[in-house]
Amino acid sequence: MVTATGRVAVISGDLGVSDRLGGWKARWGIGRMSYIVPPGLYAIGSPGQDAPVLVTANYKMSYDLVRSTMKGHAVWLLVLETYGINVWCAAGKGTFGTGELVRRIGLSGLEKVVSHRQLLLPIMGAAGVKAIEVKKRTGFDVRFATLRIQDLPEYLENGMLTTPAMRELTFCLGERLVLVPMELLIGLKSVLFVGAPLAAAYGVAGADFSLIRFWEALLLYLLAVVCGSVLTPLLLPLLPGRMFSIKGAVLGAAVSAAIFAPLTDSLTRREICAFVCVITSVSAFYAMNFTGSTPYTSPSGVRREMGRSLPLMAGALGVAVAILLAGIFTA
Repeated sequence: MVTATGRVAVISGDLGVSDRLGGWKARWGIGRMSYIVPPGLYAIGSPGQDAPVLVTANYKMSYDLVRSTMKGHAVWLLVLETYGINVWCAAGKGTFGTGELVRRIGLSGLEKVVSHRQLLLPIMGAAGVKAIEVKKRTGFDVRFATLRIQDLPEYLENGMLTTPAMRELTFCLGERLVLVPMELLIGLKSVLFVGAPLAAAYGVAGADFSLIRFWEALLLYLLAVVCGSVLTPLLLPLLPGRMFSIKGAVLGAAVSAAIFAPLTDSLTRREICAFVCVITSVSAFYAMNFTGSTPYTSPSGVRREMGRSLPLMAGALGVAVAILLAGIFTA
């Protein structure tokens, strides 16, 4: 459509097969960092000069959520350059921030497109945007509308009033489950350079190499990855402790106890100790890694947890390596 500053692309609220397939691939880490749309100003429906202006990131999944949710509405959509990062993470990194918002307002000529001076941003982006600074530099007021895009139609219909429910942060089972594929893939990448060498060390006994022992150890390592990157997120509210690493360690220890309790006759105490150290530390590490996917952790809290937990994880893994190496030379 033609505006006072030129042509603006009109985008549909309908998601096609390619959109849904692209979202599924991004969830599994396939082409994740290239799943983007060009930043700039877009039109949904047939917005006029008085239509609301929504702001989002140029991560295509965020963009798709906004346009599909706003189907049937007439709004402007200002997409910021966040380099394919979602609103919450980009706000923490600074790309969904004051500078980029001011810059994008200027590049789009937004002040000539709309008659009002109001921008609607997701509450998740509040960490990166200084509303007072935006007002001073552009004349536009920033309003943080809702936490979830699904609440935006109701927000607009209610005269742009944010209800307590729209501010309530949730992290239910379904919201955690959708994040698991990416976390699992991150964990599986360590199999080649951590899991396989550990399994090989266990498979060697003196001058002999047991393929059965190798696969047993590798499967146990994979189980540790699943504990930290899949089971810990799913069982998050039920696991004790506030630190994610503690939750992962507790689950890893519980799984280890269940596995090795009936195997005390077939495995030595030294081998059991090594496996428990590996499962517990690996589970704790990937559980801690999940903090980056949650909506309520802070950079300072993550740094504090890493400072306390990483030395313990490294120490436990070092003990396991020492035990396995000792087994090679004493068998």
